[in-house]
Amino acid sequence: MAVLQTITSPADLKRVPAEQLGVLAEEIRAFLVEQVSRSGGHLGPNLGVVELTLAIHRVFDSPSDTVVFDTGHQSYVHKLLTGRQDFSGLRTRGGLSGYPKRSESEHDVVENSHASTSLSWAEGIARGYHLRGEDRHAVAVIGDGALTGGMAWEALNNIAANKDLPLVIVVNDNERSYAPTIGGLADHLAMLRTHRQYEQVLDWGKETLHRTPVVGRTAYQAFHSMKKGAKDFWAPQGMFEDLGIKYVGPVDGHDEAAVEQALRRARAFGGPVIVHVITQKGRGYDHAVGDVADQFHAVGKINPETGLPLEIAGRSWTDEFSDEMLDLGRERTDIVAIAAAMMMPVGLKPFADAYPERTIDVGIAEQHATTMAAGLAFAGMHPVVAIYATFLNRAFDQLLMDCAMHRAGVTFVLDRSGVTGPDGASHHGMWDMSLVSIVPGLRLAAPRDGQQIRRALREAVDIDDGPTVIRFPKGSVAEPLEAISTTEGLDVLAGDTEVDPEVLIVSVGSMAATATTVGEKLEAEGHDVLVVDPRWVLPVPDGVIELARRAGRVAVIEDNNVAGGVGAEVSRALEEAGLSVPVHRFGLPKEFIEHASRAQVLEAAGLTPEPIVERLRERL
Repeated sequence: MAVLQTITSPADLKRVPAEQLGVLAEEIRAFLVEQVSRSGGHLGPNLGVVELTLAIHRVFDSPSDTVVFDTGHQSYVHKLLTGRQDFSGLRTRGGLSGYPKRSESEHDVVENSHASTSLSWAEGIARGYHLRGEDRHAVAVIGDGALTGGMAWEALNNIAANKDLPLVIVVNDNERSYAPTIGGLADHLAMLRTHRQYEQVLDWGKETLHRTPVVGRTAYQAFHSMKKGAKDFWAPQGMFEDLGIKYVGPVDGHDEAAVEQALRRARAFGGPVIVHVITQKGRGYDHAVGDVADQFHAVGKINPETGLPLEIAGRSWTDEFSDEMLDLGRERTDIVAIAAAMMMPVGLKPFADAYPERTIDVGIAEQHATTMAAGLAFAGMHPVVAIYATFLNRAFDQLLMDCAMHRAGVTFVLDRSGVTGPDGASHHGMWDMSLVSIVPGLRLAAPRDGQQIRRALREAVDIDDGPTVIRFPKGSVAEPLEAISTTEGLDVLAGDTEVDPEVLIVSVGSMAATATTVGEKLEAEGHDVLVVDPRWVLPVPDGVIELARRAGRVAVIEDNNVAGGVGAEVSRALEEAGLSVPVHRFGLPKEFIEHASRAQVLEAAGLTPEPIVERLRERL
């Protein structure tokens, strides 16, 4: 029987003889490649943390000790070791989540999958244990990429002040977040990686020594007898220890015994400790290691033998934005592209390759990106900040106070808006329109297809008296949906503008095809329906108000939280205009939506043509 099959809990793992751990690690990697290639998911990060996760669960006693994974995309090995080895439904409705999930296991705690939060969670948990007099530890596993987030350093500042905190911070240093980590912190960790710590007695092997720069041999001869001097010279971990947190490492993250030894030392220390572990993303799978772009950070369904995708994706919404940005970069020298550690996923890599001096990757620091963009706008540039819609949540204060209040001409491009599907509750981009709807002076466009993305982007970068937002979903871009006419400044997708409509349907962004189908079905039943796409949906265009004066009722269809979205703003605008026209809002429910395909989520939310037609039919 395979070793992995004998493990249903961390207690089983502790009984595995040390000499069998290497075999177990190989079995886990083979399992991950086989299973994730069928479903898609975060393959590279999990291949990199096999020995690290084994060591954590052999040293600590989960769930009595709490393990918090930053972001959580690297928790697949943790799932296997805590009794979840059925990966057949990974990231599909009813199957395992791609992130930790409390409803799955008592071993899972934090499931929000937003980076740089683990240290705050772990400090709170550790403080709680300490205050209750319980002999329990909190363990935070945070990547070097997540340490670029300011929230992590806010937490470190507080952690350092509590010398008795039962907290171990594992820095999983693989030189990458999604792509290679950038910034001063990355430079510092690189220095630690390439200098042997003065107290380290482990043999890193010929390969590691070959990679290590040979520097200062003569100086070391002079310094070796002076412990503090040698420590500072060879292992400049002072950034952490000067902060007041004990530092252990760097440790070879693929030497399970070495990691285990370091963690046992950290656990016994009696206060907060940072254990610096160096790992290789994609370890053990040549196709991942050799992938220069992201080392198989996240993959779709692939052939495990070749590493090649089994499904060829069509042209994406992101591709349309990417191409137009490149065109704008050629035409305008004031355009600056800003990303937050996701240059490739948000489509800015071509722009970065062509105009590196006008491309800024801030790391996982959306707040800084937003306020810096306001500064760039003040200095005469036009920044385009491209991030996932769900991550705009993190920069709302800066959007409101630094961009909007200062009337900064900054364009935000929100990829993965609406329903993202298999990544689950914290990744659905379903709050962006609700959030920005309250921001004075902000304009938001929701393009219905690739042509409209290009058109909206050009319009947005011409606006210099306030922030603009363009949002579009994940996946293959919709076929172009041409307007049959325009009226009151709005694109007409279906209906007769000369007839007063029984129902005015306001289509928002990618819901255009659904809205058009709804209109056609109601027309076939003998109802006069007008379907319009305002394109710029916030603030509510005057044209919507004028058409509503002639309509029996208004229906707004959007893939945003129904609370506070475009439909809510249309209701408010009509009320302020003195109109008593009923407004029916069709959007995503005010709840955290589980992982499932986009089609399944929309169907469950009643955002497909038939249920919308049925609800409107009842009111006609």
